[in-house]
Amino acid sequence: MKLLVLGATGPTGRHVVDLALRAGDAVTVLVRRPEALSDLTDQVTVVAGDATSHHDVAKAMIGQDVVISALGRSTSVRAGDLFTRAATAVISAAKEMGVSRLVWLSSFGVGDTYRSASPAQKVMYRTFLRNIYANKETSEKEIRSSGLDWTLVYPTMLTKDPAKGIYRVDDRLPMKGNPTISRADVADFMYKAAHSRDWIRRDAVITD
Repeated sequence: MKLLVLGATGPTGRHVVDLALRAGDAVTVLVRRPEALSDLTDQVTVVAGDATSHHDVAKAMIGQDVVISALGRSTSVRAGDLFTRAATAVISAAKEMGVSRLVWLSSFGVGDTYRSASPAQKVMYRTFLRNIYANKETSEKEIRSSGLDWTLVYPTMLTKDPAKGIYRVDDRLPMKGNPTISRADVADFMYKAAHSRDWIRRDAVITD
């Protein structure tokens, strides 16, 4: 399979790239800083560009089967319109290039998933993460109405722990306290979802 990975220099995106390479997929990455993936020069196709640019995304999307977006704002709690601008670029480029499959990383607590959050989670979502979650929710409304074969992935608090290979994932999951999930396990699910039709046009809430 031919995969385009957005956010490949981030911790979750890099896990996705590594999984795809180990499985023998052809991987293309769209990155602003190609030097950040210099160790993969001979293994991936690197396109220098911006995930919020229709032109750049369309260029990277030529010939792809699936787009996996692991875009994030690192430790920032301000969105800077990243997710809405990226969603607009990805959707328009996908329609232009004839690519229908999209796996998109979000966060638990965005949109309807907020209703299933624990009291502790809700406090954090409506205070510290309010700005970034609002931008994510707007971007996902656009994705849902795009006509693409999307999967929206909603992990709980992300950690740098090694993959366990065992996690809970469903359209909805009850929450207690502040559950976590490793980025490696989230990447594992996203990679598998990209190769399956089981999660098309579904929300995937994932946690340990």
